[in-house]
Amino acid sequence: MADPVEGSTPAPPTAKAGAVTAPKPPAAPKPAAKPKESADPPDPLRRRVIWGMIYGYLGINLLMFLRFFFPRALYEPNTIFNIGYPADFEIVIDQRFLMTNRAWVVREPDRIFVIFARCTHLGCTPEWKPAENKFKCPCHGSGYDSEGVNFEGPAPRPMDRAKIALDPTGKMVVDTSKLYMDDPRAGVNQFNDPGAYLPV
Repeated sequence: MADPVEGSTPAPPTAKAGAVTAPKPPAAPKPAAKPKESADPPDPLRRRVIWGMIYGYLGINLLMFLRFFFPRALYEPNTIFNIGYPADFEIVIDQRFLMTNRAWVVREPDRIFVIFARCTHLGCTPEWKPAENKFKCPCHGSGYDSEGVNFEGPAPRPMDRAKIALDPTGKMVVDTSKLYMDDPRAGVNQFNDPGAYLPV
């Protein structure tokens, strides 16, 4: 082999036949692609609202299911009630029992009777108008005098009267399940029957 000449660059060694060459170093990995921006995390308030609606729906259905087991009964007041002694009432329309038992107690100089507060037109509850000295139905304008006898409006007949009697202690007992009626068109007048009034 000849010595290299000064000032010249040595030639690279040539590979000999049959020699194994070193593997090339692996290429540098490509930079990873930017990840796509991830979706916002779920809103916890929205989830709470949705679950609240689901629980509310299920709760209402549960209540409707439980309501099925309770009877749909009307709790009406007792039809037989005590109103006190005859001396407790003055000659006036007494409204103490209107809200609880739907009845007016009417005291006249010689008798006491009880008017059942139901208009004979469509069953509304009339109002007592002391300034006009009459009962006036707010539904369709039927008017009744102080004894419950109709004189204006569409009511076909006077208001009914409830049974009244004295108990052994001298107190008055009213029974609104037994009513006395006066219907001039049918020729029926029960206002003077025993039990329709109490003589005093």
